[in-house]
Amino acid sequence: MHVRKLKKTEGFTLIELMVAIAIGMVVLAGVTTTFITQTKFYSAQEQINEMDQNARGALDVITRELKMAGYKPNGGTVTGVTYDTTQLMIEADVDGSGVIDNTNDSTIERIIYANNSANKQITRKMGSGGTVLVLADNITAFNFTYLKADGTNATISADIRQVKVDITARAAKPDPNYSDNYGYRTYTMTATITPPNLAL
Repeated sequence: MHVRKLKKTEGFTLIELMVAIAIGMVVLAGVTTTFITQTKFYSAQEQINEMDQNARGALDVITRELKMAGYKPNGGTVTGVTYDTTQLMIEADVDGSGVIDNTNDSTIERIIYANNSANKQITRKMGSGGTVLVLADNITAFNFTYLKADGTNATISADIRQVKVDITARAAKPDPNYSDNYGYRTYTMTATITPPNLAL
């Protein structure tokens, strides 16, 4: 009589399968946690970069236009920077006519910057027209200080030789991992601009 030998079959036991699934779940949980953490970090960093660019871009435009303040190639009456605590008004005789042309919205001879605190914006208006453009959003503070040549505060237009500009921007969205300012990150930039034409 022949005795059949059964071959030993290869395979996984139930315990081995459960251990493999448990290890796989731990690895998957680690990868998911890392992905979520990296996504939150990336989102927060993107908000910070946008906030920084917003403040830096606004300050760059204001600085460039402030440096033209008082420009009058052919003489004439040009105030340059008008003393005002609520807005920053810059004048430059760009066309060399000897007078400031502020008859329409498109002239760049008179530019007015203001803080729209209700909408958290810095606005920019050209000429005497009513068109007000938004220069920057998510701005919580826009302050300017007028300085004399010796660095003390100026209170009349004729004494202004420098303008110190402070801009505080905030992130567009709150960060749940940031506890200050109701979760809004803020960034402040300051510059003291010396328009060369105001000394003339």
